[in-house]
Amino acid sequence: MSNPVPVVILIADDEASLRFLIHETIAEPGLQILEAQDGLETLCLARTHHPKMILLDVAMPALSGVEVCQQLKADPATRDIQIVMLTAHSQTKDREAAFAAGADYFITKPFSPTQLFELVDKII
Repeated sequence: MSNPVPVVILIADDEASLRFLIHETIAEPGLQILEAQDGLETLCLARTHHPKMILLDVAMPALSGVEVCQQLKADPATRDIQIVMLTAHSQTKDREAAFAAGADYFITKPFSPTQLFELVDKII
């Protein structure tokens, strides 16, 4: 009997300590958690592993989270990935830019670990 295929989640943030915190918050059996530290790595991992969801920081090197979101949502092969913008940029214009790029959810930092876990659980 084969093991079920794990659900893949990609954490994209340029701060290693925050990736670790998010990883520890959402980790549970049946999840495969990948991590990216910049926008280009995020695109590469998303296209290669096709995660169920991406927790995506807005302010990252190489490409911003908004640019990554736009590219993934414009591509028929990746547009179904659920994108959660997770950012310290909390102004209305930031939220509007994220949703205009195709983001499915928007959470501001600092975030509630319980809120994040419940959202991830709802999506997967």
